[in-house]
Amino acid sequence: GFSIWNQPTAEELQARQKYQDSVAAVTKSHAAATASTPLAGTATPSETTAADTSAANDSIAALQLQQTFGDFSESARGDEQLFYLENEDLKITFTSKGGRVKSAQLKKYKTYNQQPLYLFEGDSTVFGLNFFAQNRTISTNTLFFSKAGQNDSTLTLRLSAGPGKYVEYTYSIPAKGYLLGCSIRLEGLNSIIASNTNFIGLDWQQELFQQEQSVKNERSNATVYYKYISDDADHLSTTSSAEETLTAKSKWVSFKQQYFNVTLISDDAFEKPTHISVYQPSEEDSVVKYMKASFTLPYDHKPSEHFGLQFYFGPNHYQTLKRTGYGMEKIVPLGWGIFGWVNRFLVIPIFNFLNGFHLNYGLIILILTIAIKLLLLPLTYKAYISTAKMKVLKPEMEEIQAKHKDEPLKSQQELMSLYKKAGVSPFGGCLPMILQLPILIAMFRFFPASIELRQQSFLWAHDLSTYDSILDLGFKIPFYGDHVSLFTILMTISTIMYTYLNSQMTATNPQMKWMMYLMPIMFLGIFNNYSAGLSYYYFLANMISFGQQFLFRSTVDEKALHAKIQENKKRPQTQTKSKFQQRLEQMAKEQQSKKRK
Repeated sequence: GFSIWNQPTAEELQARQKYQDSVAAVTKSHAAATASTPLAGTATPSETTAADTSAANDSIAALQLQQTFGDFSESARGDEQLFYLENEDLKITFTSKGGRVKSAQLKKYKTYNQQPLYLFEGDSTVFGLNFFAQNRTISTNTLFFSKAGQNDSTLTLRLSAGPGKYVEYTYSIPAKGYLLGCSIRLEGLNSIIASNTNFIGLDWQQELFQQEQSVKNERSNATVYYKYISDDADHLSTTSSAEETLTAKSKWVSFKQQYFNVTLISDDAFEKPTHISVYQPSEEDSVVKYMKASFTLPYDHKPSEHFGLQFYFGPNHYQTLKRTGYGMEKIVPLGWGIFGWVNRFLVIPIFNFLNGFHLNYGLIILILTIAIKLLLLPLTYKAYISTAKMKVLKPEMEEIQAKHKDEPLKSQQELMSLYKKAGVSPFGGCLPMILQLPILIAMFRFFPASIELRQQSFLWAHDLSTYDSILDLGFKIPFYGDHVSLFTILMTISTIMYTYLNSQMTATNPQMKWMMYLMPIMFLGIFNNYSAGLSYYYFLANMISFGQQFLFRSTVDEKALHAKIQENKKRPQTQTKSKFQQRLEQMAKEQQSKKRK
């Protein structure tokens, strides 16, 4: 059944026989020319047949190209030529082979080792149309285009399929910015493209090069982003290989690195389906990641058809992407939900305002930290007062815990009764801290995603966007790494000190104390490879918190607070009990009942 299904059609058999007959005729003619014996006094066979042999080989090659590429056979061979377009921000190199962009250089940026920054170059990218014509699959990526016109801002490359039949790419670049227009025109191809074809494929592939000091961080931030016409942007996994088929019309697809991206945008929309994939290489591979997208372009069999596209070759800068439009600012990973809102409407406006004064970014982070701490001051003060109340009750709490050390439920019940009499809530210090949590997590997402910090130095850190190594170990310590980040060490030490200070203010479960000190040690390993700007921010936040604690301690009279609590305890208490206290009492009664049995 498989053999019957795949047997060639009559037209294919006829074309194959014609090709074989042509090759046989040329070969026979060549053999006759080389086998003839020269007369006495004439030239030797090697002298008379060299031209014939060359002509025969050329004829065979031409027939093979005709058989493979049909009307595109004349464009199947040629010499690669390079063309250029350039503006204030971009230098784009085009190649005649495939008519594609061969390299894209960002003129205002450098790699981590201060080399010119190319998003891609050479044969690391694929960009070409695929369609079925004259019973052949044609891929324009392997064929040779010729220059049909060029000026300072536009370049037109044309792939010929005979008189009046061609594929044309027209590229256009503005005076500045990171967009490159790409207009695709199919002229007169309706006569050779299969009549049952209603779409044309567009293949796009790219290898991502290392641009930053930490290739591990680059890989954890690189993936394929995409946006449906009527939905927000989304992305594939950043930690593993993945692929997906987009089942609705899409506006753009982006190959995103840590701080840069290459995005292909449709003027209208890419038809469904669009296949996208990202491949995670091995740790030894020099490529950061491999990315691929296969688009569907509608085809209506008109004599002339046009598709409008745009490339974005540029940085993952929030404001730049937002000005570009199409929701491309969602490529910058600022966090989901409330964490993203905090970054977009609080952190970024403050950061951009401070950046307008052209200060060192270390100073900007310091001022930003102070501003956020001042904003959170009322919540911090409320949390401190609640903690201070718990501190003055600490002796009584410890007495209850010692008295009922074998009855944890009874101990908890007595503690809740004490809190109620004193007018103190054990959760009073938790709620303000929970309200601060969105800012804490928002900053965790903001600093590693901020291209403004890239290659900006401060103190010993030569680049605030990556780790600040003061010592390269030459070997790798599990869970820690192969270098020593000083800002991370300072952050860890300050966190341990802050934890110790808080433990003196509250009655902490001894079994939980070790966990409170273990967390900063874990952060030491996690943050050692992170952005120095992030560790610097957390260090500053801890130090400012120390200052706030000492300020509160000097202004809050704990004796007066204790006296007020004692007065509260003397007041008649209502009989109303919370549901939590009722459940504790019920559990205590059940436990005592079991002991009696």
